[in-house]
Amino acid sequence: MRVNVIRPAELGPDEVAAWREMQRSSPHLANPFLSPDFTIAMGEVHTGARVAVITESDGPVGFFPFERHGGGVGAALGGWVSLSQGVVHVPGAEFDSNTLLKECGLSVWEFGCMVDRQPWFQPFETLRQDAVVLDFADGYPAFLDELRERSPKFVKSTLYKERKLGRDVGEITSEFAVRDTEQFRLLREWKSAQYQRMGRPDRFARSWVVELTERLHAVDTPDFAGPLSMLYADGRPVAGHFGLRTDTMMIGWFPAYDPDYAKYSPGLIQHLHMVEAAAKIGVSSLDLGISNGSEYKDALCSRTVPVTEGIVRRRSAGAAAHWLRTAPVRRVRRFILDSPALYGAADRAMKRYGRLRTRGKAQ
Repeated sequence: MRVNVIRPAELGPDEVAAWREMQRSSPHLANPFLSPDFTIAMGEVHTGARVAVITESDGPVGFFPFERHGGGVGAALGGWVSLSQGVVHVPGAEFDSNTLLKECGLSVWEFGCMVDRQPWFQPFETLRQDAVVLDFADGYPAFLDELRERSPKFVKSTLYKERKLGRDVGEITSEFAVRDTEQFRLLREWKSAQYQRMGRPDRFARSWVVELTERLHAVDTPDFAGPLSMLYADGRPVAGHFGLRTDTMMIGWFPAYDPDYAKYSPGLIQHLHMVEAAAKIGVSSLDLGISNGSEYKDALCSRTVPVTEGIVRRRSAGAAAHWLRTAPVRRVRRFILDSPALYGAADRAMKRYGRLRTRGKAQ
């Protein structure tokens, strides 16, 4: 095994083609966040973005995107916003995590949403959760029929609210891939306001996230795209979603809606329209990420897939120092996540803080 660490922009056409073929050969690696397109876009907005090209005698057998930080510490590429991480590889590949990190110049590598079936990292997992997946390979009508069986009240309520929104406001329409940059800006404003209400960090407060999503929104190819899906009532935008897709899989990333229409649950209506449109172009699944008790994700769920977080550490002084800095904080976080009562209390506290912060800005 040979490892050559390069910047994403240095990937050649043959390497990109090999990367795509690896994703096609292993459907669990087809996530858009594991695509060369996301990696290249991250390289354009983050100076620490790197790719380890893993080769054997007959060519590339794997690609390992990562961020290089100071002191030999690395992280998953775009980990603050990425919902799928790991090594993209040929079927049956075997790697040694210690050797891989050493060749990358890393003593530590942190991951937060590791894709399934990465045995070389499994010993370093510290938390395992389930991501929600919607399956519609048989088309939208079949998906809706199955959804009615699993979640009849959810479907009945959502379709009723769509009809009521149409009666109260005007005709309901939707578009799967909106190219207009002003509507994309509107979606980001809705999402930033939602983060503030919930007391969560605003992803779009960081300029590199805005630049990254704008770059991805501009991409529209058969293999990869960043579609902005919008829902309209009487021609007015009321909900939307910005995500990524490959030719077979879409990821739920930034959903948001106009709070003036909250009583109609426009985000749920938008999701159903988006699934219908995605199915028509050949996309067969939508990954909504970790549920975290979300009622709408649980209602829509066809199946779940495991995702993990953890830290790979080599035996080194730098890795030991990193452990001393981070281990206590991670223990507290894990303790809270493992306790529904503590997690609920923390969630309510953040929402109260968000309401107070929003109220203070309004005054």
